[in-house]
Amino acid sequence: MKNLLSRIRRSFHESVILLRSIPSPVVALFVVSVITMNLLANKTIYQSEILAIDGGILVSWLSFMSMDVVTKHFGPKASTRMSIFAVLVNLLTCLIFYIVSIIPTGEDYAEFNRIIGGTWFILFSSTVAFIASAIINNFMNYATGKLFKKNPNGKLAFIVRSYVSTFIGQFFDNLIFAMLTFMVFAPIFWDGFHWTFIQCVTCSILGAGLELVLEIVFSPIGYKICKNWERTNVGKEYFELVGEVKK
Repeated sequence: MKNLLSRIRRSFHESVILLRSIPSPVVALFVVSVITMNLLANKTIYQSEILAIDGGILVSWLSFMSMDVVTKHFGPKASTRMSIFAVLVNLLTCLIFYIVSIIPTGEDYAEFNRIIGGTWFILFSSTVAFIASAIINNFMNYATGKLFKKNPNGKLAFIVRSYVSTFIGQFFDNLIFAMLTFMVFAPIFWDGFHWTFIQCVTCSILGAGLELVLEIVFSPIGYKICKNWERTNVGKEYFELVGEVKK
């Protein structure tokens, strides 16, 4: 029991130092992107039998690019810790939104309350999907980077590891969310409305492809951030704490 508590305290301490070591603009933009994705997902931009796009696609690339940058510099465990922190902030935000939505007022805010109040099973599905996809993305990014022996810090290595991990991570994010929402909960709470497994897979592949395009457009920014962090020795305190040598 004492060893478990000791590990928990150390893990918490490492997380505190990590969040202090990652430049604040990246953490801030990442957390905001996760919260914004949750809000924008309430609006469907386009829908057909083989593709469904919600407003979250406009910022999802920022979440995955942030994770790719942090994974490249700090490692997959660090990026996953940042992801869990963002999820906790998002859940707190959703709780505050829900409380505001049920406060009675003299004017009609029904539409506003419906949007910010959210739907519990959509929040649950998106949370599970994001945590799972973040872990997949972070460790896939790290594993892909290990394939580049000669120049692991080069532009090609960054591009390949980012594109591969983003597509796979986004695919599982979309798939897990679609299956939980439209195959598990929707038939129960939305009067039998549901998607087939084929629809979930098809939409997930096409959605991941569109999200990958946005990642490709903005990835040069991520690469420049990584090179700047390497040059300025960002995260020295964290690396000393966990006993790693940043190459």
